[in-house]
Amino acid sequence: MRLAACLSAVSLVLAAPGVAQETEGTSVTAPTSPPQAEKRDHSYTHHGITISDPYHWLKDQSYPTIDDEDILDYVKAENAWYEARMAPQKELVDTLFEEMKARIKEDDSTVPQKGGDWLYWSEFEEGAQYRKHYRKPVSGGDAVLILDENELAQGLEYFRLGAASVSKNGRYLAYSTDSNGSERYTARIKDLQTGELLPDELTNLRGGLTWVANDTALVYGPSTEEWRSLEAKLHVLGTPVESDVTLYQEEDQSFGVGAGLSAQDDWLIIATGDNETSEVRLVRADDPTGEQILVRPRQKGVEYSVDVRTDETGTNLFVWTNDDHINFRLAKASIEAPGEWETVIAGSDEFYLTGFDLFQDFFVTEGRLDGLDQIQLRTYDAPLQARAISFPEASYNAGLSNNPEYAVTKLRLDYESMVTPDSVYDYDVATGGLELLKQQEIPSGYDASLYTTERLSVQSRDGTMIPVSVVYRKDRKDGAMPLHLYAYGAYGYAMPPGFSTTRLSLIDRGFAYAIAHIRGGDDLGRRWYLQGKMFERANTFNDFVDVGRGLIEKGYTAEGKITASGGSAGGELMGAIVNQDPEQYGAVVAHVPFVDVLNTMLDESLPLTPGEWQEWGNPITDKAAFAYILSYSPYDQVKAQDYPPMLVTAGLNDPRVTYWEPAKWVAKLREVKTDDNELLLKTNMGAGHGGKSGRWNSVYEVAEEYAFILWQMGMTGQE
Repeated sequence: MRLAACLSAVSLVLAAPGVAQETEGTSVTAPTSPPQAEKRDHSYTHHGITISDPYHWLKDQSYPTIDDEDILDYVKAENAWYEARMAPQKELVDTLFEEMKARIKEDDSTVPQKGGDWLYWSEFEEGAQYRKHYRKPVSGGDAVLILDENELAQGLEYFRLGAASVSKNGRYLAYSTDSNGSERYTARIKDLQTGELLPDELTNLRGGLTWVANDTALVYGPSTEEWRSLEAKLHVLGTPVESDVTLYQEEDQSFGVGAGLSAQDDWLIIATGDNETSEVRLVRADDPTGEQILVRPRQKGVEYSVDVRTDETGTNLFVWTNDDHINFRLAKASIEAPGEWETVIAGSDEFYLTGFDLFQDFFVTEGRLDGLDQIQLRTYDAPLQARAISFPEASYNAGLSNNPEYAVTKLRLDYESMVTPDSVYDYDVATGGLELLKQQEIPSGYDASLYTTERLSVQSRDGTMIPVSVVYRKDRKDGAMPLHLYAYGAYGYAMPPGFSTTRLSLIDRGFAYAIAHIRGGDDLGRRWYLQGKMFERANTFNDFVDVGRGLIEKGYTAEGKITASGGSAGGELMGAIVNQDPEQYGAVVAHVPFVDVLNTMLDESLPLTPGEWQEWGNPITDKAAFAYILSYSPYDQVKAQDYPPMLVTAGLNDPRVTYWEPAKWVAKLREVKTDDNELLLKTNMGAGHGGKSGRWNSVYEVAEEYAFILWQMGMTGQE
């Protein structure tokens, strides 16, 4: 939000005295003190425990409509304070933005990939915020523009392309868009022969768009009012949406439904599940309303996913599951007896199997060994004989890229490390050769030899060794250098040691940058994830704090010179670590932080809550879960102590972490903390969980974050 617009919007809210400024011909008053949210009596009692929550009023009771003027006034007042405090750093923000922008190739394009009779790719034009999508015939011919995101985004404050799916015959493009960050998408269908949009429009949906019934129909997932995906529906082109058929309806509000096609495009796979339990049904893609095959009934704690392969021996299911080993196995079953699973690759304590892909003459398994990505090719007649694709660096991020066809002789791969830019390869299946097709270009220049990356281990307080990936300039390392520490640590998501051009703006100013592979992610296997969830959640926070302390002991940095950031569940992490060990950090940035954990898990009307109980526990029914969540919930554990300088972000339309969580947290911090350090809250009024849309807008937000960090570290003049 621009300063003038923000200040004029809150001129009636702020009672604090200010300094008059002339902006765009009008006189506005810049705030000279932060807003103080009003405290209103509110409390609730569960399991005999009463909790006072005087900032409960910041949750709009008409949500997802947000129209309470008191709430909007407070959020705008915080934005005004953010703008006023950051205004002196505008030159630094602009400098950072320009150097970040200079590292991005403006007229960039993806490597074309074959899909049927066409080659598909996308391009950025110079100065453009969004992509253009093209194709051309494999047999030769001119490029044809099939979708222009810039045109779709014209006049919108926010735009994001969701699903995009071309029909198998190549005629139709189905795509979905979000225009406000709420992640409630609208789908349209474009006739690629005529360039015209069909009248069909699917609104308020989530997930993918899957072509079935010989390209005459789409399977999609509508969203409920509570932003849950509980159906797989079938829309036949040219028919009223009201007549769409429900193929599957989920009754468990904690589950979510999704659909996709098998590797040979002949089966529609309808999956439902939560964070720990799965159930899959199959139906012929050319007869989607036909009889469905239930693969195996749900069993609490058992996850599985399925693909289907038909050859001369018949139709068989390949099943990835954790039913008999925590690190998953790969099994096989016949279509006639889909629930009778025979092991193909057994589960392993050493190798964590994360997935598989079927192709005509071979299949690929992906996983991690000692936390490092593995890609292995296997034949159907000798599945235990794996051919691993090897990579040169000690720490990296590698995996299959987009491989849309079943019959292939080359595999498209992605590879990067903390010092190697994103690289696209083709792997020749016959020869085992890797062909570099494209490496991320950095127009302003990049010399990888100036940087070094390390993978080390730091001991957590319970004796567990936590992996850490670090990158820094070879000529800048000393024990007093600042270090930025990042982590996520939830939902079993491993944080890959990948490349970042924006990160260089810190590293080139003397920072080391470290990723802590803490428990809660599945970096070292499924058990690593389980040791950071439910009643072991505190391990995640302790690991992060102890990694920072360990890096100080190992001479990478010093106390007070560590800056930290995380978003969403990683924002919850930020809230917990500043409660636990605030003096360690020189600055902390919490993006859309999930900090009001207890209140959110007690509110089953919220979009994600029922599906999250398997991750955090259900404090409504479980007294122990209530007490444990209360013990770490960052908002509930704010106390009278000094806190480091903090920048907090939010999205007014965010359906994942609602805007009031960071708003309440900041309000309580302002009331209770005993220091005079900066505390800023920036709420994107027209965006959601991912911040602003558009590549330059998002880069500018990173520049703002880094400017805040450098400001707080006293490094605003350092180049």
